[in-house]
Amino acid sequence: MKKLILGIALTAGSLAFAQTTSSSNMSASPVQFGIKAGINVSSISKDGYDDAKSKVGFAGGVFANIPLSEMFSVQPEVMYSQMGSKVTSSSSGTVLGNSFTSKSSATLNLDYVTVPLMLQFRATPAFYVEAGPEFGFLVSAKTKDANTTTVNGSTTTTTSESGDVKDYFSGFNMGVGLGLGYDITPNFGVSARYVAGFTDINKKDSNTNGNTSLQNDGNKNRNNTFQGGVYYKF
Repeated sequence: MKKLILGIALTAGSLAFAQTTSSSNMSASPVQFGIKAGINVSSISKDGYDDAKSKVGFAGGVFANIPLSEMFSVQPEVMYSQMGSKVTSSSSGTVLGNSFTSKSSATLNLDYVTVPLMLQFRATPAFYVEAGPEFGFLVSAKTKDANTTTVNGSTTTTTSESGDVKDYFSGFNMGVGLGLGYDITPNFGVSARYVAGFTDINKKDSNTNGNTSLQNDGNKNRNNTFQGGVYYKF
């Protein structure tokens, strides 16, 4: 809770600074507010997740772009970001003369409210590169298992289950982002960013040997996310 309050305070302070800067420098380089949306292609570091693959999720939120000079600006954001990973497997064979194909998937969905704080450098008036920290606050953690069985190419049975696993994961996540963007028009543009996680996503328990609550032999698992999308500046 303290980390969530710190993140909200950081965002509120940045937006307050943005409003002050906007009113004092409106004639030169006004602060611009905007919205952005896109997709996450996320994965979890391989320690204990050797079979995990990337999964696709939603990312969207608001931002304020605060010019520091003609070439540099700071952009705080508040985003809703879906992360996690997915494992899939399949098998086929023949039983009592009946051919079958079985496919299964297990998905871990980790949803965060993230607060990126990007320093942007404009190489040209329309193109920029950026880097900075990202702070994440876990709001939901669920698993979903799906199994599909096809018998003789005609009969298919699908079952799925989902469960809440938020108690097993840390409420705070931190990473560093590197990205770029291009203004197609003065108000509309496209962007891409990669965020490498620094913190273990697992919640520690009281074990003296340092294992996580997922009992993954003490391995540290980190979120890694590629984010792409569009933005609109008002």
